[in-house]
Amino acid sequence: MSEIRAEHLTRILAAIPYVRFLGMTAELAGDEMTAILPFSDHLVGNTMLPAIHGGVLGAFMEMTALAQLSIREPLRRQPKTIDITIEYLRPGRALTTYARADVRKLGRRVANVHVEAWQEERASPVAALRGHFMLSVADPTP
Repeated sequence: MSEIRAEHLTRILAAIPYVRFLGMTAELAGDEMTAILPFSDHLVGNTMLPAIHGGVLGAFMEMTALAQLSIREPLRRQPKTIDITIEYLRPGRALTTYARADVRKLGRRVANVHVEAWQEERASPVAALRGHFMLSVADPTP
């Protein structure tokens, strides 16, 4: 079962061009998925520090939430982002960044997801995301 979920996760990530651009990968350990963003020079937004661009961190966390939803509910369509709020807590330095998503509520049509991203210590996150995602599309028939 976990091999099937791992293959499903790999297919999901490979199908998203921006995930490939970022170099994002993910690992499954039981029920937990950890997303991994290896540092690369093309991800830098502030060359003086250097720090990872805030848009890169936001997109990384959004992709983490979408991937978590996709492996949790594999029979549904790809979830769609309704809204997200990002909290930038400290600069994302020139290091590998990790993220985990926690599905706080999974309804029939909408999910509420919280994501935290960290670098060296999970207890010191660099950013957090709270988002709502649509799980299914309304039937267009009258």
